Amino acid sequence: MPITVKEIREAAATLQSYKSAKAALEQKIIENEQWFKLRHWQHYKRRDGGKLPSSGWLFNSILNKHADAMDNYPEPAILPREESDSDTAKLRSQVVPAVLEMNDYEQVYSDAWWYKLKHGTGVKGVFWDAAKDDICIKRIDLLNLFWEPGITHLQQSQHLFHVELVNLDVLESAYPKLDLHSTAPQFDVSKYIYDESVDTSRKCAVVDWYYKKPNRQGKQVLHYCKFTGETILYASENEEAYRESGYYNHGQYPFVADVLYAVEGTPVGFGFIDVMKDTQETIDELDATIQFHARLLAKPRYLTKAGSGVNMAELADYSKDFVEVTGDPEAAIYQLPVQQLSAGIVDFRERKIMELKETTGNRDFNQGGAVSGVTAASAISMLQEAGNKLSRDSIKASYRAFVEECRLVIELIRQFYAEGRVFRIAQPNGAYAFLQFDNSAMQAVERQLMGVALGAREPVFDIKVSAQKQSPFNQISHNQFVMELYEKGFFNPDFAAQAQAAVSLMDFAGKEKMLAQLGK
Repeated sequence: MPITVKEIREAAATLQSYKSAKAALEQKIIENEQWFKLRHWQHYKRRDGGKLPSSGWLFNSILNKHADAMDNYPEPAILPREESDSDTAKLRSQVVPAVLEMNDYEQVYSDAWWYKLKHGTGVKGVFWDAAKDDICIKRIDLLNLFWEPGITHLQQSQHLFHVELVNLDVLESAYPKLDLHSTAPQFDVSKYIYDESVDTSRKCAVVDWYYKKPNRQGKQVLHYCKFTGETILYASENEEAYRESGYYNHGQYPFVADVLYAVEGTPVGFGFIDVMKDTQETIDELDATIQFHARLLAKPRYLTKAGSGVNMAELADYSKDFVEVTGDPEAAIYQLPVQQLSAGIVDFRERKIMELKETTGNRDFNQGGAVSGVTAASAISMLQEAGNKLSRDSIKASYRAFVEECRLVIELIRQFYAEGRVFRIAQPNGAYAFLQFDNSAMQAVERQLMGVALGAREPVFDIKVSAQKQSPFNQISHNQFVMELYEKGFFNPDFAAQAQAAVSLMDFAGKEKMLAQLGK
């Protein structure tokens, strides 16, 4: 049956129930964004009307984790599962990075990592953009994404909604045959606390509704509907070409969630701000106490007798070198004493800072700082490598999400790249080559054995991810390792057999290249 206003109303009711279920998550995200901007003091009030100081210890931890992620920016390698698919896999290994580059994926990856560190989950969407006739990859805001409550993976949701406020003039230009003047934003999207005024009077909420349902053959397929208010802008079930196959042949929701710290019963997790906001708050409160005490010490207060003969205006004016006094000043004025701040308060603050560093894995040697009592370069390198295990763990989680994204890209290529198109491919020597490519080699092929039909088979690929951009520390460590092998005589032709045997038992990046050098 085609999608009508009745189905749109039912979908809107489901969307509203999904939004109500994630109200606490949305409020947490909005507050966490204030913490990231060092505006968290706005949630607290002081008796003197001032603001709490905002120190950047937690902010610095997030910066370093993001730097670790970008030092290990991923690069995909497409591997065949059968020997007959080797040539096609080689082409995929060249085309997929080109598709990522056309989508400015490095920026998308960076934005998703910021979101992941702040709010616990970075979501990316992999779509087919009919307007540009190509694949589109972008970062998704959790405030705009809505899923079924109680699930642990987005693909388990019965429906999935993505809502975006779109300028009404843009919609009218894209859909000139539809009457959108009466369309009102019947759905409110939660908003961040902006520094500038954001006008939404000429915007309306456009809903991308994804849902799974069986077709007439009983196969579960994915359908897609776009609507605003009760106006249907597009519905794949209303199109003959997609009615049985679904909008995307891969049958998956085009969203991939990269979770930092997983939570049971939800597809999203929590981030560094959730873990350490209480510690950061304590540090800021102690900073406020220390600063307030420093002001008391810097500007003393006095008790004076009424009619003491002391010129109070001149006493309060620090630019005056002389103050007029009538009578005995010692009997007329008394300075209020201020006790020295307890060393325990300062020590407690330092301990809270160390707690924040330890909990977030952002110790001094992770940032290149000196370590007390450790001066050898190799020892500092070992400490850095050991301290980076937390970053490596979260980066591997992002790699797993990246594999899912690449699979979606491959399936969109398989479905939509029917016409040949040209890609610019970087060569190892720094030059470029131009590759013409279409999806003909990726389609299902009927197989037979001795005249017996075995059914159709599509080429299937595995994806291996490695770091495209090695950090300077990894490069220095690798170069030092090669120099140590050189000093131990591994490159002496007289000991080539022994060196090859030793290297073959080792595990390090560039091992095969070194074995080839030793065999010359």
